[in-house]
Amino acid sequence: MVIANGELVTRKSYEHDLLFRVIEIKKDIAVLHGEDMRLAADAPLNDLTKVDQREKKRRKEQEKEKQETSYRLFRQDYQLMKEKRNYEATEGYSNAANYFQLPAKVLHMDGDANYLRKCIQLYQRIGLQVHGVHLTEVQMPEEINDLLERIQPDILVITGHDAYSKNKGLKNDLRAYRHSKYFVETVREARRVVPNLDQLIIFAGACQSHFESIIRAGANFASSPSRVNIHALDPVYIVAKIAYTPFMESVSVWEALRNTLTGERGLGGIETKGLLRTGMPFVEDSNEEEM
Repeated sequence: MVIANGELVTRKSYEHDLLFRVIEIKKDIAVLHGEDMRLAADAPLNDLTKVDQREKKRRKEQEKEKQETSYRLFRQDYQLMKEKRNYEATEGYSNAANYFQLPAKVLHMDGDANYLRKCIQLYQRIGLQVHGVHLTEVQMPEEINDLLERIQPDILVITGHDAYSKNKGLKNDLRAYRHSKYFVETVREARRVVPNLDQLIIFAGACQSHFESIIRAGANFASSPSRVNIHALDPVYIVAKIAYTPFMESVSVWEALRNTLTGERGLGGIETKGLLRTGMPFVEDSNEEEM
């Protein structure tokens, strides 16, 4: 069996649990990136099984159903928040002047171009303004200062791939992680520019990332407390919850996590202020867009 770059495979040793894409082959070892989970892995070629079209279709349908369930839950949550905002903005009067809302700006840095594309599609579906940048995890600490100055985001997402390897050290050893070190360095650099936790909201991490170090570096939310895999779209749902919460209110960690696909084992953080600002009146020929 010949396996080439770009092909979809599963691992026999892990009972074919996750779908991976082959990124690179080094002699008899394949470098793998999760197709839906933000996991990077190495595996011997003889441990891999190609995924045929029938199995690929079955897995894609399962994944789509899971994503749609999460999206529906978010929409329900969003509608409740919207009704509350409408009532408070008009003080309960249905005939009050129209109001407008200032959207939060998101800078999303991703180590995987495929994940970035999927995330941008979800941002757009949810209605958030996003500037997406594809960089390798190693490049992120070097590029973050220039990007913050140029984009001036309200929310920063730093993500890509990661993995913990017990062969490289204990779970509290940052050197035992594939990319956690770069996520930590990028967060630190961002906090040198914007120290205030409520002025710039940061999510950082990927599958199995060193959660404690990322939070200590200054992130509001991070992965992965239990060193489990996280879904490619999880950062978007955390961002959306904060972006659509009024700035006079705070978002509890549970509120931020409940619409994610992974939940509290893979994601965590600190209580954070919302970012949505409401004003009035809304002028019909204004350039402002109502969310």
